[in-house]
Amino acid sequence: MFMFRAVKKRWGYGDIHPKTGLGQALAAVIIILGYGVIAVPTGIITMEASSLAQRFLTRVCEDCDSKKNDSDAVFCKYCGEIL
Repeated sequence: MFMFRAVKKRWGYGDIHPKTGLGQALAAVIIILGYGVIAVPTGIITMEASSLAQRFLTRVCEDCDSKKNDSDAVFCKYCGEIL
């Protein structure tokens, strides 16, 4: 939000800021790309951590091959066999 105001309203931390429309547009694109550099890897890492946790927190039924049983389950929630 600060960088949006700094680019659009021409005030910010320092004295150097884009003055032309092209410079402001280029700065806005660079800011959005910068957010993407942080957001995309963060989303990928979070998704992988979530799927890894899901694999360790579930139990697999040997009879019906269901992989969606809770980690503390004694019986399979789909076929009822003992895990």
